[in-house]
This record gives sequence, structure tokens and C-alpha cells, in this order.
Amino acid sequence: MTQKRKHIVIIGGGASGFFAAINIAETNKDVKVTILEKSNKLLSKVRISGGGRCNVTHHCFDNSELIKNYPRGNKELKQVFSHFSVSDLIDWFKSRGVKLKIESDGRMFPESNSSETIVNCFLNEAQKYNVEVLINHEVTSVSMQNDSKFLIHTLNNDIVADYLVCSIGGHHQLKNYSFIQKLGHTIDTLIPSLFTINLPKHPITSLMGLSVKQANIKVLGTKHQFSGPLLITHWGLSGPAVLKLSAFAALDFFNKNYEADISVNWTGKKAEEEIRAEIVETSLKMKSLVINTSLFDFPKRLWEYFVSKADIQPHKPWNELSKKQINSLVQILFNDVYHMKGKTTFKDEFVTAGGVNLKEIDFKTMESKLVPGLFFCGEVINIDGITGGFNFQNAWSTAWIAANSLTKKLN
Repeated sequence: MTQKRKHIVIIGGGASGFFAAINIAETNKDVKVTILEKSNKLLSKVRISGGGRCNVTHHCFDNSELIKNYPRGNKELKQVFSHFSVSDLIDWFKSRGVKLKIESDGRMFPESNSSETIVNCFLNEAQKYNVEVLINHEVTSVSMQNDSKFLIHTLNNDIVADYLVCSIGGHHQLKNYSFIQKLGHTIDTLIPSLFTINLPKHPITSLMGLSVKQANIKVLGTKHQFSGPLLITHWGLSGPAVLKLSAFAALDFFNKNYEADISVNWTGKKAEEEIRAEIVETSLKMKSLVINTSLFDFPKRLWEYFVSKADIQPHKPWNELSKKQINSLVQILFNDVYHMKGKTTFKDEFVTAGGVNLKEIDFKTMESKLVPGLFFCGEVINIDGITGGFNFQNAWSTAWIAANSLTKKLN
């Protein structure tokens, strides 16, 4: 009598779910692999990432540097990336005919500039290795049978699995994790990460669309501060510097109910005395109007905003500036304070801080320490990264380890 082939079920048809499924099925031809996706859309985040180009990963081969881009889970990821790194991912795609390119900021995209290249690669690989993909299969609960198998209840039917991989992604509602909690796991508080700063009815929002290449932004009363491009929007402040700040200060913002004083150094990392010296020097040697001479390469309209905020009249020449006006302009450029009231998250590309508690997972295998045969990968775990391909790299690496661990169990 032949033994019935093993059945591995993967909950979640996103990036980590597909990556785990393909890597399991490719090396275990006699195993049945099934993906359960609750919606009718597969790989939805992959499709919309990077404005539809799919920011697959980040060009960073030094794992010690790579982990600095993860506010939560960086220690665990150092071990994870030592098993499956950025270069391993590049090779994985290359061997399947997908070449990646590097952009000036380190982000990596498919050469085609289309996320469909990645989506099609996954769908083709899944089909090639006979991965069963079931859409509209929302999991309502999971229970353990006496023979240590998993009984998975969906809205459609019940499915029995020998092993279970949970890759449901990040969610902002606890109910999405209820079946994981019922299996005994702790879900760390779910809070948004990667959001923009709202400045309701602030005059600066009239300058929406303007940006500076390098600003330093910090949350007053905390240690959090980051430098990078800053964008003014119709609701407040955005851009890489703000998104990075929001990720690392996510818990502080949450505890402050998204009300905080934000300081902006519009010159980037220039010191106050450095800014003062340049302004004083300009005031000593120039007779032109202040409003017509933008220092530090600011957009014209933004410079006009700073000048007006410093109570410097449009007809005022540099050589007639008072000490008070110089001090005011220095303070605005070095320490411009805004009161944040609320946030804006991108509904399609939101990232969640929180998820399955890190101490309950063995990161050498991605297997649960509480439930044998249960594996986790991707953003369902309390790991999140900033923008730039880091969240996807977490998904690929944890999924690969889960797949590799399962292969060892099956053979």
C-alpha cells in the first residue's frame, strides 16, 4: 500500500506565500502544495509596489547594513539573511529569466519596469510545479487533529494539511490573526508604519508638490530623526525622510495619538552656526532683495515662504536685514517646528508594525516554537522595513527558509 503524499497548505497568496510554495514544490515533486487566498486577487502588493514597477529588493550585500533598515526584527533578520541574501534573490530571479536593475538610490526593479514580470514569473513557476491555487478561500479557523495534522476551516470547505505555512501579510485589524491566536500565538500590537505627517490647514500645504533633496526631520521629545528628501503635500509632509521617520517612530506616534511637534532642518545636516555664517556673509556683501536670492538651493516659492515667515518684507535687501530678522531666518531654516495632527497611510501599500511575536518563532527554520509543523513568513511576523524593497526582501528570505526547512522535514 502506497503512503498518501504529504499535503502542505500555505495561507496567503501574496509575495511570501508564493515564494514559499514555489520553493517547496520545486524540490519536493511528490508533495501536494496548496495556496489559499481569501480574495480573488493574487500577489496584489507585488502588482502595485513601486508604482506598478515592483521594488523587488535593495542593492545592499552587507547584511549588517541591510538590517539597519528594519525598525523591528533586525536582530532576527541578520540570521535570516545569512541563509538567503539579496545576492541569492538576484540569482534566483536570474535563473528564471528575470533580470533586475539597480537605480541610483539602491532600489532594485525588474529590467522590464513592470511588476507583471514578477507576477507572471510566480504564476508560471507555480503552474510549472503543480502548485494548487485556490482563490476566495478565506480561512476562518485552524484546529489540530489527534494525528498532529491541521484541519483548516475555510468559508468554502475543510482542508487537512500535514504542514501549514502562514503568510497572510500585515493587517491593521486583530481579527485577521484570530486563527493564529487560537493556535496559542501572541500577536504584538498592530500599529501602522510608513505614513505621512498631517498638518491640517497649515499655510505650508499651499506649496504642495515642492520638495527639497535633503532635509533632517525629527520628533521633538524623542530620539527619532532622519535625513533625506522631503516633499510638501496638500495634507502635510511626505517623502523618504518622513516615511523612514514614521517607521522608526511608529510606536511613539501611536502612543501620542499622532499628535507631536516635528522639527525640520531644511538644509539637511548643516549646523545652526554654519547656516548663520552663510546668511550673515550674504547680508554683508549683497544688496539684492532677499526674496530674489534663494540660499541652499531651495525652490523659489519655498524660499519666499521662509522669507515671509521670518517677517522679511518683499522689498527688503540683504544688506538692510536686522539682527532679529537674521535670527528668525536662521531658526526657520535650522529648526522649523510644525504641529503634527494625524497621519495619512497609503491603503494599498500600507505596512504594519506588529504581528506574531518574534520569541515564538525559530528563525533558523521559521517554524513555530509552540506548534510543530506550523511555519511563518513575511509581514505576518512582527518585522517591518522602511520603503526601498526591504519588506519584500524580508518576505523572500523568510519564505525561502520556511521552504528549505520543510524540504528537510520531508526528506
